[in-house]
Amino acid sequence: MNQLSQKLHIPWWLYIILFMEIWPMFFGPYLALTNPTFLGGPEASTLAVGSLIYLARNFAVGLAFFIAIYLKNAPMLFILIFIRLFTDLVDGPTFLAFGMAANETRLVALFVLGYYIPAVIAMTYLWKQMSRNE
Repeated sequence: MNQLSQKLHIPWWLYIILFMEIWPMFFGPYLALTNPTFLGGPEASTLAVGSLIYLARNFAVGLAFFIAIYLKNAPMLFILIFIRLFTDLVDGPTFLAFGMAANETRLVALFVLGYYIPAVIAMTYLWKQMSRNE
């Protein structure tokens, strides 16, 4: 059967993981808009180019998540979660390397418990669903 036309059953726990994956896509840009120094350096009077790029990237991925959930499309969700996981695998160490974390232990716990483990659980479930439906 065609994977694109196959509808995925989304259990309640996967909705929680998807929420955990999606909310930073909108909360981060909100911070970037309300606090231009968040990504743009010391000039608080203008919205920095970095903040706009960050905003566009996150909104695009966040909207793609909503479309994938609406379509209940397992391959699309798998790819989006993979992209988000890959991005977080770069973001976490970058925050540590540049000293952007107030508390390094909390940062590591947040990324491991809030991003890495839920993403792997969701991707494993989605992979099994896609393999079973082939």
